[in-house]
Amino acid sequence: MSNRFLKLQVIDTREGDVQPVLDALREKLSPRGDVTSEASRQRTIDVFGKPLTPIQVVEQICREVQQEGIDAVLRYTSKLDHAELDADSLRVPPEELAAAHSQADSEFLNTVRRIRENIFEFQSAILHRDVTVTREIGVALTQRYVSLRRIGICVPGGAAAYPSTVLMTAVPAQAAQVEQIAVVAPPTRFGAYNPDLLATCHELGITEVYRMGGAQAVAALAFGVTGVEPVDKIVGPGNLFVALAKKTVYGEVDIDSIAGPSEVVVLADEGAHPKHVAADLLAQAEHAPGASILIAWQDGVLERALDDLERQVAELSRSELTVQSLENFGTLIRVQDEAEACRLTDFIAPEHLHIATTNAAELGEQIRNAGATFLGYHTPVSLGDYAAGPSHVLPTGGTARWASGLSANDFLRAGSVIEYSAAALKQIAPDVQLMAEKEELTAHRASVDVRLDSPED
Repeated sequence: MSNRFLKLQVIDTREGDVQPVLDALREKLSPRGDVTSEASRQRTIDVFGKPLTPIQVVEQICREVQQEGIDAVLRYTSKLDHAELDADSLRVPPEELAAAHSQADSEFLNTVRRIRENIFEFQSAILHRDVTVTREIGVALTQRYVSLRRIGICVPGGAAAYPSTVLMTAVPAQAAQVEQIAVVAPPTRFGAYNPDLLATCHELGITEVYRMGGAQAVAALAFGVTGVEPVDKIVGPGNLFVALAKKTVYGEVDIDSIAGPSEVVVLADEGAHPKHVAADLLAQAEHAPGASILIAWQDGVLERALDDLERQVAELSRSELTVQSLENFGTLIRVQDEAEACRLTDFIAPEHLHIATTNAAELGEQIRNAGATFLGYHTPVSLGDYAAGPSHVLPTGGTARWASGLSANDFLRAGSVIEYSAAALKQIAPDVQLMAEKEELTAHRASVDVRLDSPED
């Protein structure tokens, strides 16, 4: 694969150990750290007067927002986003939301409505319902689900507009019957000044939209500031600073995840069209940063995909950034067979897994760890990104080993309800009494004893 302008990592597991390469890639993509551009590092020096790490930046911003409230939010909005706002202009007025909706392209609004229906149907179908277990002697045990009252949604807006993020976060919350939804987006033409974004919010009935982004927006949602009531949970994607801010405020509020850059693993056989494989890899790489990993076990699959990668990347609107992303995070891996491909994928635990093979369902059954799996030649990841129904907010950085994608159930709080009759209490009392004795918690035992001694009370 020499004499190419794309300098991707190419690994053959038959010739060497792939583990060090994957470990290095995972570290670069993790939200622990320091995947920032040179421009971002320079901005940190300009704003803070010294080269702070991203974690230090976030901790300082969150601390100041908690202590100073709206003043800190507006100060960092000015310094980082170069937007001069005040407490009154931070929130997008209702008439601006309505105007964006009335002026929106009708085809776009119809698309929003169809996608909303897809998401709402799926999310409603998987929603947890109350369950009660009863026993004849007078026991009723209920698992009760209660909607969160108020949530906050972070919508990116630095390099592109993301009305899809509003749909993929707000609609699952609405399926769970969350009462209040507050959306924050940076004060940019791709964020809170984007007509399509505002029109989508209005179409979904979202009335709270705030012109703020980054760590200061996360802190404002978590702690509350003048004009912004604190929320119970913060969801939605963002850059490294948003991810670290969510990590910082976790415990004050709940969060969906601490997400890193987007990623995809594509498993492809010789039946997968090289143009399709290349397009699937590019779709994640254009996030910049975004990791695109192709795994194949048949001769020629990697080479043909790389040929098409080079042809297609030159035609993209974000070609230069996509090339950088591919060269920094893209990897082509030749493995021995399908079984090794599945084992390697399970180790990577990717955010997106596209199995472009003739036996996609069979291979999918062998892989435990993936945020979302896309089966077959005609199921590109973009379907999940935009329209299918499951949320596109997914675990990254290998966390799909234990984490799940966002769903309506994440906006429910589970609580147990326990009810015993006198007869049922008498039957179970010996077990409670013995355990209390073993743990030397005499008051625990006494709370049962007193009821057995005077059942008439």
